[in-house]
Amino acid sequence: MQALRHYLLAVQFFTRIPVTGRLAAWVGYSPAMLRASAAHFPGVGWLAGGLACAVYGLLHWGLAALPGGPWVAAVFCTVATVVMTGGFHEDGLADVVDGLGGSYDRERALDIMKDSRIGAFGAMALVLALLSKLSLLAVLGAHSLGAALAALAGGHVLSRLWPLFIVRWLPHVGDTARSKSKPLADQISRGALATAALWCFVPLALVYQAQAATFLVAAALMSLLAAAWMGRWFARRLQGFTGDCLGATQQVSEIGFYLGAALTLGVGQ
Repeated sequence: MQALRHYLLAVQFFTRIPVTGRLAAWVGYSPAMLRASAAHFPGVGWLAGGLACAVYGLLHWGLAALPGGPWVAAVFCTVATVVMTGGFHEDGLADVVDGLGGSYDRERALDIMKDSRIGAFGAMALVLALLSKLSLLAVLGAHSLGAALAALAGGHVLSRLWPLFIVRWLPHVGDTARSKSKPLADQISRGALATAALWCFVPLALVYQAQAATFLVAAALMSLLAAAWMGRWFARRLQGFTGDCLGATQQVSEIGFYLGAALTLGVGQ
C-alpha cells in the first residue's frame, strides 16, 4: 500500500489527473514520500503512453483512407499527453534552453531559468521539439500503426527513467529552498533505480514482441545517448541539475527513442 501511495503521489505531481479529496488525504505528502515516488516516474509514463497509443490508434484507424492520417494522429496524441501532464516537461525544456542559450555565465543562466516568461531560445526549442515528435510519429505511422504504437509505449516510459540517473549522478543546484524538485535533490538509491527499471520491463518487452529486436535496441540506444548528452551538458554548464533539467531530459530522450525507431525502419526498407 505504501508503494501505491508513492505511485499516486508521482501521478499527482507530474500529471493533471485528479488525485484529490479523500484519495489525496489517503495518499498524503511529505518530502520523503516525494523522494520515494521518484522510483515510480516511469510508471507515470504508462499513463502517458497508454493515452497516446489510444488516441493515435483511434485516429489512425478512423483516417486510414486519408494520406494525412498519421500526421493528424501524431498531432492529437501529442495534444492529449500535453493536456494530461500540463506541459510540465515541455516547460522544463523551454526554461533550460532559455537559460543555457541566453548566458554562458552559470549564475545568470540559473536566474534566467527561474523566469516564468519564455524567451526566444525557449520558443525555438519548443517548436523544434514538437516538430521533431510530430514528424517522427507521422513517419512511424506511415510505415505501420504497430510501429507508431510501439514507439509511443516505449518512448514515454523509458524517457522517464533516464532523468533519475542524472539525479543520482549530479547535485541539485539553483534555488533549492523554493524548488519543487528539492526533495529529489538527495541521491536516489539503487533500489529506487531498480524499481524504476522494473516499470520499464513490460512496455519494452511488448515493444520487443511487436517489432524486431533491432527496433528496440536502436530506439533505446538513441534515447540513452540523448539523455547522456543532456547530462553532460548540465554537468559542464551548471555543475548540477534543476527540476527543469529533468523535464528537458525527458523530452529529448523521448524524441531520441522515436528517432532510433524510425531510423531502424528506414534502414530495413
